[in-house]
Amino acid sequence: MTTLPPVPMPRPKLASLARQKLPCSPRTIPRSQLIKEKDGIDHYLEVNFKGLSKEEVAAYRNSYRKTICVDMLQGGYHKSFTELFALMEKWDALREAARVRSIVWLQRPLEEQPDKLDHFYYYLTRAEVAERKELFEDVYNNLYALACYFNHSEDKWVRNHFYERCFQIAQLIKVDGGKKEAEARGHLGLLFEEEGQLLEAAEHYEAFHQLTQGRIWKDETGCGLNLLACESLLRIYRLLADKMLENKDYKQAIRILIKASEIAKEGNNKKMEGEASYSLGLAHLAAGEYETALTFLNTYSEISTVLDDDLGLGRAYEAIAKVLQSQGKMTEAIKYLKQVVKILRNNLQFLDAVKASTMLGDIYNEKGYYNKASAYFQQAFDTTAELTNIPLMEETKVHYGIAKAHQMMLTVNSYIESADLTSLDYLLSWKERRSNIMPDPVTRTSTLPSITAAPVCIPTNSV
Repeated sequence: MTTLPPVPMPRPKLASLARQKLPCSPRTIPRSQLIKEKDGIDHYLEVNFKGLSKEEVAAYRNSYRKTICVDMLQGGYHKSFTELFALMEKWDALREAARVRSIVWLQRPLEEQPDKLDHFYYYLTRAEVAERKELFEDVYNNLYALACYFNHSEDKWVRNHFYERCFQIAQLIKVDGGKKEAEARGHLGLLFEEEGQLLEAAEHYEAFHQLTQGRIWKDETGCGLNLLACESLLRIYRLLADKMLENKDYKQAIRILIKASEIAKEGNNKKMEGEASYSLGLAHLAAGEYETALTFLNTYSEISTVLDDDLGLGRAYEAIAKVLQSQGKMTEAIKYLKQVVKILRNNLQFLDAVKASTMLGDIYNEKGYYNKASAYFQQAFDTTAELTNIPLMEETKVHYGIAKAHQMMLTVNSYIESADLTSLDYLLSWKERRSNIMPDPVTRTSTLPSITAAPVCIPTNSV
């Protein structure tokens, strides 16, 4: 949703006078001249402003917030006043609750934000006039403008209030084929999604999608509403499926992801189709259905290749490697993971590259190829050190140390099993220095080819 550009704010006479005394006004009266006691203000106005009316005196005496309310009532906008007054009461209650929870809460009270009060006055009164004339589309547009204006983190509850009002009004509009109702459904879906109420969000997104099917409607940015509905529905289905997978409800998760895949195909967007296939592949992997998982993940890799999406291709290869690893096909899994590391490093995705390098190290460590395992763990450790990611660096350091210990273990065990004086000398020398241990180049070369390539050394600053 985009924020509408600011519009000029015509103000009634009373509000205009009140704006002149605001601290943020360019025509501010010096504070030294303002006497805050009621009698002092009356005397000051009588001496300095001959002929002012009672209304003009009230504009200087009252807060801008009160002046706006009085203007609404004097103009006959009783419904606007009622809605604004309820919003202001809720605003004060939320501020007070936040003040109790945190002494550093800095949101200003509403009376200190005259621009927001101006927007309330301008759009609420216009909406009320339009509603009296049963011009419900104009009512919707004014309320939607307020929702756009308050689309900030501290004012989300105000935005949500006007989203709900827009939905109520949209259901009264009969001349646009349901476009406004579709937009309102999309906004309510977003509201519930942000609050974590996924089922309610899905209900509104499904209605949004149904209303936009076969339509060429566009939003204010020129984006097709049906495409937005497909993207929103796909996103909420994935979130629901993730919850189901956490609860090991694999069948239900797969069922909802199949619906998401159908929606993606309808949207005629290859990237969405690929994402849907990827999610289905991961769900089948979690369910232990490896061949089906490979089918969907291969589809995702093909789509990523067509779209020239390197990162998508890396995600596909990584997931395929997990499937192959689960099937015990370690050699094939290693090939895919090496491609993943290469792709991620070329695209500067270093954290993901650390993850892939660690997976490779785990596979090599499990298969007993400790030199290779150590090399990939060291690569992961060095990357996290460069990124100064302390938690991840500690984790990769442990992996690296374990692989180094496994390397050393082979040599030490071999010396112990030999039980000769030369082996004993090597062991005693190592115990004195604790830095490295190298196999006997004469007697160990044939039995330990993977270790004689280099001495096994554990850096003291790494483990």
